[in-house]
Amino acid sequence: MDIKDIRKLSDADLKKKIVETKEELFTKRMQQASGTLEKPKDLYNLRKTVAKMKTVLREREIEEANK
Repeated sequence: MDIKDIRKLSDADLKKKIVETKEELFTKRMQQASGTLEKPKDLYNLRKTVAKMKTVLREREIEEANK
C-alpha cells in the first residue's frame, strides 16, 4: 500500500487496516514456519505497511496536539 493511499484513509479505517494487516502478517509467519510460504518478501512488505500506517496515525496525533 502506498503512503498516498494510507493518508487518504480516516483514523478509524487506518486502525482497522492495521489489525487486518497484522493478522495477515501472523498468517504469513505461520506459513514460513511450516515451510509453505511462497513469497518471503511478503513478510517484509507487510511489516513496512504496518509501520507506514502507524506513522501516519502518529503524525495526525501530533498535529492535533499542536492545534
